[in-house]
Amino acid sequence: MNVEKLNLTLKIWRQKSINTPGSFVEYKISVSPDSSFLEMLDDLNNDLESKNLEPVAFESDCREGICGTCDLVIQGQPHGPVPKIATCQLHMRNFRDGETIWVEPFRAKAFPIIKDLIVDRTALDKIQQAGGFISVNTGSVPDGNAIPIPKDHAGLSMDAAACIGCGACVAACKNASAMLFVSAKVSQFALLPQGQPERYQRVQAMVKVMDELGFGSCSNTYACEAECPKGISVKNIARMNRDYLMAKVKAE
Repeated sequence: MNVEKLNLTLKIWRQKSINTPGSFVEYKISVSPDSSFLEMLDDLNNDLESKNLEPVAFESDCREGICGTCDLVIQGQPHGPVPKIATCQLHMRNFRDGETIWVEPFRAKAFPIIKDLIVDRTALDKIQQAGGFISVNTGSVPDGNAIPIPKDHAGLSMDAAACIGCGACVAACKNASAMLFVSAKVSQFALLPQGQPERYQRVQAMVKVMDELGFGSCSNTYACEAECPKGISVKNIARMNRDYLMAKVKAE
């Protein structure tokens, strides 16, 4: 039984290193519509290696939309044209037979290109590390519901904690701002009792590192929320701004 195939033209960004110029290279491929986008790239690389050509370097890990490493811009959109998913969850059935697909890495000053489609996103790790730890008594296991937390606060905290740190918000923003990412990491603790002791110290430290690493300012276009695979709300940015202002007031 013959399986229907999609015949596609790929325009993929190739760049040997951060210090060398890059360009788009064209490839032709025939692929199953049931393949994921990363499986399609695997097929392409198998074909290139069989011809003793260098495979396309791209990053992935879980392939379940959890880790956030599959950071590609596809058809001009971070993670591709389907909303609320990571690149690894994008399937080829979302493209038309004969279509030309442009694939490139996330573009941001704070995300230098390592090779081809792989960028260095350790800037996000440094911001998160600047937030430090929370102060919690880690003695014996507490009874369930020992610390009462309003349901709406718990829900909002969990929504913010859903951020996988992929950097799509940075790639989508015309100023390459990391405000959505930082606000999610700030909010997931600011909404809970356990995050209160370092609340204002945390927001100042994380914003300081964000600025030092070269991320731009918020553009207020909501492109970050639109392209976020987990649908993180820009309301977190407003919450972070209020906390940052309060931290400055408390410091005076």
